[in-house]
Amino acid sequence: MIGGIVSLNTSEKKGVRKKPVKEVFLKSGYGIEGDAHASSSWHRQVSLLAVESIKKMQNLGLDVKPGDFAENITTEGIDLPSLPVGTQLTIGENVRVEVSQIGKECHTRCAIYYQAGDCVMPKEGIFVKVLSGGSIKAGDQITMTPA
Repeated sequence: MIGGIVSLNTSEKKGVRKKPVKEVFLKSGYGIEGDAHASSSWHRQVSLLAVESIKKMQNLGLDVKPGDFAENITTEGIDLPSLPVGTQLTIGENVRVEVSQIGKECHTRCAIYYQAGDCVMPKEGIFVKVLSGGSIKAGDQITMTPA
């Protein structure tokens, strides 16, 4: 095991903070069913951010929690930005994802940026595409998938 899921978060609209949910279904080649960012037409199907990154922002005095950075999966115990593009992960029993992008460019400054002068998602968040789907829940383990 390399880490685990702290929180799962979804939203029906883009550009808003995501709300924690108990369980999600990842659809192969699509993303999380019911989430605004899911799409078969791009490589950023699911977003991940470490709780350790959120704690950095909390230490700057921000009142933020999992989902506030619009990440779908809040992880613990994984150095996400160090995972090379192409790395495959198994989440829970059988969901497989592949790292498709590290970080992102923020075209508009979010409220968090204006409050703290910085935001961790563009530098420390990652994106994955879903290779094989299924249900996952908070507390599930995340492991590296052997090539």
